[in-house]
Amino acid sequence: MRRRKFIALISASVAWPFAAMAQQPGRTYRLGALLGNPRDSRNVPFFEQLRRLGFIEGQNLTVEDRAYAQHVDLIPQYAAELVKARVDVIVTSGDQTVRAIQQATKTIPIVAIVGDMLGAGLVTSLARPDGNTTGVSILAFEAEGKRQDILIEAVPGLRLMAVLTDVNYTKFAKLETLQEAARAHNIEFSIHRVARGEEIAAAIDSAQASGATALNVISSPLFASYRQLIMERAAVAHLPTIYELAEVAEEGGFAAYGPRLSQLQSIIAQQVTKLFRGTKIADIPVEQPTKLELVINLKTAKAMGVTVPEGLLARADKVIE
Repeated sequence: MRRRKFIALISASVAWPFAAMAQQPGRTYRLGALLGNPRDSRNVPFFEQLRRLGFIEGQNLTVEDRAYAQHVDLIPQYAAELVKARVDVIVTSGDQTVRAIQQATKTIPIVAIVGDMLGAGLVTSLARPDGNTTGVSILAFEAEGKRQDILIEAVPGLRLMAVLTDVNYTKFAKLETLQEAARAHNIEFSIHRVARGEEIAAAIDSAQASGATALNVISSPLFASYRQLIMERAAVAHLPTIYELAEVAEEGGFAAYGPRLSQLQSIIAQQVTKLFRGTKIADIPVEQPTKLELVINLKTAKAMGVTVPEGLLARADKVIE
């Protein structure tokens, strides 16, 4: 009888949620967030995952927020403010913000979502990150070519494609590679560069005026922050547009091919949790999305007068009607 009780006790302790195992009683953990926009519904998966792992805002977690979309020039200042606030971990997105935080601190751990962590030189190893940075590397550029091919297939008869690009984020060489690939399909480029959010609407209007009949939004933290504006302007211009994050097509975008933001947020929430519990950066590998999804919004396509080929619809992970 005692042996059965002992085994039951051991089994219960093993099954006990990990959230309660390494928590320091009475401690309040401080999280810094340097993101494009203020917190909205898109951040919910991140905080829900933190809650499941035992870190609850208002109880044992406080959050210092800074939003940079409207003030890209203030990123270094915001980074310095979070360091001064003595946060335990900083979450962010994009190469520019990671570099600013790396310059502001060599000790506070940084957890980031970026296009190519290794290629951008933010770490020298994915398996054992050096310095104070880890996170998720979504390999954005590798998927850009696939997104472009999908857009070409989705818009039959396409001859001129507009490309919306962030001059602070996308290198010219990457655009050249995409341009050469498009020309192999006898499709020309109309490139529209922006540096700030307030330039996006005019750039999309210019894309329409150029005679382009489709728009490729090159992945960028800035464009993720202004996704709603881009969708609305593209709809007015009747420009079928492809995006990086799967959720954008569900929100009304024409199409998307890439990871789900909720998947990325779940990963970084787990990484933040490990750091709170004392794991070293070097022991938290940079991760990559486990799945890329193709989502096509037929409702948006019909409103734009685009008939998406059946073959592409058959390959989509999700079709919204």
